[in-house]
Amino acid sequence: MTKTEGMDQGRMISGAAGGALLLMGLKKRGVLGFGMAAVGGYLAYRAATGNDPVMAAAGLSGNASAAKPIFVEHSVVIDRPAQQVYDYWRKLDNLPQIMSHLETVTVLDDKRSRWVAKAPLGTHVEWEAEIVNDKPGERIGWHSLPGATVDNAGSVQFESMPTGGTRIHVALSYRPPAGPLGAAVAKLFGEEPSQQIAEDLQKFKAAFEGSNPKN
Repeated sequence: MTKTEGMDQGRMISGAAGGALLLMGLKKRGVLGFGMAAVGGYLAYRAATGNDPVMAAAGLSGNASAAKPIFVEHSVVIDRPAQQVYDYWRKLDNLPQIMSHLETVTVLDDKRSRWVAKAPLGTHVEWEAEIVNDKPGERIGWHSLPGATVDNAGSVQFESMPTGGTRIHVALSYRPPAGPLGAAVAKLFGEEPSQQIAEDLQKFKAAFEGSNPKN
């Protein structure tokens, strides 16, 4: 995906979320309805025109990629050896089977992969990522490549526990398509990475402990 395509997709998501918020706000009354309609109108205007009146009024660039990154981290302990958990995770195309927000992960070569994830209102975001730190049985680190709809970087650590299990720790830094406001809208529609990662790690634990996954 090119940088221009990523920007267009981000505007599409922002516009869809804005339109939905605007309609929901108009149906409600009071301060909450007015606020939802105002935010929805703002997002829809920015998506349609490519201009950001709020950022312009503040004398700042309207480029969403300039937004401050959002940091998320979660951990879970799985009753399986670290090497086994790492081996399953390292085969990246396994992940959509147990992580609800992922649609597909396509492995391109030993380091690069293409990811497609669900976004608000039935849309999706996609990006290519590159593994930059790979220590078998212990750690996987990655970052997205230029042109990603969602710029992101992070790591997964697999810590062997005295009980024989594994503590998985996921740390993720990302910039949402529509900046900080986009993160708030995504959270409203239940598609916010912090919430997703916490839920998906619990699903990963249940699936992995409840069966004997093969690589």
